[in-house]
Amino acid sequence: MINIDLGNLNDFEKEIYENLLEYSEENPAFRIKEAAEICDCSVSKISKYVKKLGFDNYKQYIAFLYDEEIPDKEQSDELTRLKKFIDDFDMTMINEFIELINDHEKVVLFGYGPSGAVTEYFEYKFRTCTDKMVISLSDETSIASMLDKKTLLLIFTATGSFCSFKPIYEEAKGKGAKVAILIEEYNTSLFNQCDRIFWLSKYNQPDYLEPYQKTRTVFFIFIEEVIRQMILNKKSKE
Repeated sequence: MINIDLGNLNDFEKEIYENLLEYSEENPAFRIKEAAEICDCSVSKISKYVKKLGFDNYKQYIAFLYDEEIPDKEQSDELTRLKKFIDDFDMTMINEFIELINDHEKVVLFGYGPSGAVTEYFEYKFRTCTDKMVISLSDETSIASMLDKKTLLLIFTATGSFCSFKPIYEEAKGKGAKVAILIEEYNTSLFNQCDRIFWLSKYNQPDYLEPYQKTRTVFFIFIEEVIRQMILNKKSKE
C-alpha cells in the first residue's frame, strides 16, 4: 500500500515533483544522482522527498513516474499466510456452518483467553442477522446453566492446546446440547471433545508463538463471511 500525499510537500519539494515529472516524459528512467542534478540539490534531499511523498524508496518512485508495476515491499509472514488462507477459502464450510446454526434455537459462544474475547464481537454481529438467542460466555459455570437440547455451543480456539474442552463437552452432552469447535490449526486430540469440528486453515502460525500470542484474524474472516451470507439469505426470504 502506498499513500501519495502532494499536500505534504513544501514549495521546493513541489518543484522537484514537477521537474522530475516533466523530465520523465521525454527521457528514460534515471538514477537518483541524475535526479539530484536535474533539481540542483543533494541526493539526500531527493531521498527525503521520495519518502515524504509516500514511497519506500527511489526504485518505487521511478516505477511510479514511468507507469510501471511498483515493486512490493517485503511482506510479513502473517500477511502471506492470510493470503494463502483467503485463496484457499472453502465456501461450502460457510453454508454447513450456517445450517448448523439454523438447526438450533440458541447459540452459546465460548473460548479461552483471546479466543473468548473475540466471541463478544461475534455475539453482536450474529444478533444483526438472526432472531435466535446468541450469547457469549466467559466461564464454564455460566455455560452449564444455559445448555439444553435446543442449544448449540460454539467453541473458538486457535490451537486447541491451551486447555481441554472435555469437561465442557461432557456437561453439554449430559444436557442434550450440541457442541462444535471452530479451530484454526489441525488438532486430532479434539475429536473426543465435540460433536463437530470446523478446521479453518491448513496454514499454521509459527510454532514459537504461544497459543495466546497467535492472531485470531482467521476467525474474523470466516465469521464475517458467515454473517454476510446469513444477511443475504435473510434478504432473499423477505
